[in-house]
Amino acid sequence: MNNLLFTDALKLKRPAAFHIMLKPAGPACNLNCTYCYYLEKKNLFPGKSEFRMSDDLLENFTKQYIEAHEAPLVTFTWQGGEPTLMGLEFFKKATEYQKKFAGEKQIENAFQTNGTKLNDDWCKFFTDNNILVGISIDGEEHNHNHYRQTSTGGSTFSRVMKGIELLHKHKVEFNTLSTVNDYNVHYASETFRFLKKIGSGFMQFLPVVERIRKDRQENSLTLVAPVHGEADVTQWSVGATEFGRFLITIFDEWVRNDVARYYVQIFDTALANYVGSNPGLCVFADTCGDAMVMEHNGDLYSCDHFVYPEYLLGNISKTPMAELVKSQNQFDFGINKRNKLPRYCLKCAVQYACHGECPKHRFILTPDGKPGLNYLCEGYKMFFKHVEPYMEYMAKELNNKRPPANVMNWLKNKENQHLKPDLPGRNDPCPCGSGKKFKNCCASKPMNY
Repeated sequence: MNNLLFTDALKLKRPAAFHIMLKPAGPACNLNCTYCYYLEKKNLFPGKSEFRMSDDLLENFTKQYIEAHEAPLVTFTWQGGEPTLMGLEFFKKATEYQKKFAGEKQIENAFQTNGTKLNDDWCKFFTDNNILVGISIDGEEHNHNHYRQTSTGGSTFSRVMKGIELLHKHKVEFNTLSTVNDYNVHYASETFRFLKKIGSGFMQFLPVVERIRKDRQENSLTLVAPVHGEADVTQWSVGATEFGRFLITIFDEWVRNDVARYYVQIFDTALANYVGSNPGLCVFADTCGDAMVMEHNGDLYSCDHFVYPEYLLGNISKTPMAELVKSQNQFDFGINKRNKLPRYCLKCAVQYACHGECPKHRFILTPDGKPGLNYLCEGYKMFFKHVEPYMEYMAKELNNKRPPANVMNWLKNKENQHLKPDLPGRNDPCPCGSGKKFKNCCASKPMNY
């Protein structure tokens, strides 16, 4: 039985605004990254060797997607696999269909690529259509090449860097997505400084956490659905405390030098949760379910990380997209993110910032033996507790209509005085002596620093 809150009722009644990640080439890719969780999705289509969205489906999706949105902005997100395998003409048709069905709505496109197949034609297309490009790159050459290799085991770093040079040449706006695995987790500062050097103004750090089982029949290794059960964490997965230290290392450099100059997704979402705003990222939201994924054949799944048969909502060629998006199965999937949190998490001091993170990672036991604890729990505890004083200050500045970047001068003054930033945490007793928690007392009042 699901527990329904007033906010859930509002979610059901609000105008339809959701997000579907498109996989036009399905799991097909020109690389063979060790940690990739999507290459194996070809097993969902036995006997099929080519994965390619048809023009008819592309037009059908575009029409339904725009019509189903009651919001004025509609964002198309292209991912893979590797979407450039579809060829440039496919995406030219995509933009034509968008113009055909846009009506009064504004259309935006985001394109995630490994960057190895970019050329002048691709970059000119991105510029002409104002498309935001995401580049997958894991840091300096030794970090990137460690797991991101070709199908024959060759390196890919130089090809990605060439793609980035072309993006700069054509003035294409791009951001970076870097996985954090068991290898590059030990090179936090190096990775952060490298990404700044190549011109990444917005950075995403995605922890690699995958579990694997041995298939008894085929004697092969297979990734398992993200539910509690018996499976081994892969050797390339990042450790929880190592991930926490990775984030803290980058944060300590960012908060002293780079606030409002470079944007790191998890820092932005942490601040949003701190001031009670929408974090803008499903993994740190209270509930989820608004970010689905569609395969090359029209199959719609609950989430990019839940592309397994049990999370198939249906096919948009057989059932209207709007009906699938608003289905009971998808609604339950979304609120279960909150409703299935263990009691141990509900009592946690940083639950307001973490919200249990992604259900995909909730496969370990709590200290009292209950299932559903996030594998990365200890790392997130480290990180969110560490950033509390800084988030308190930046939240204070926002509440007083001042830029959060003032935190850099605040820190400099503190450190020049050989003092530590000693703002109390949200759940600590308020220093004014009221007996209330800081978050319920002076945290909401103007203070002088």
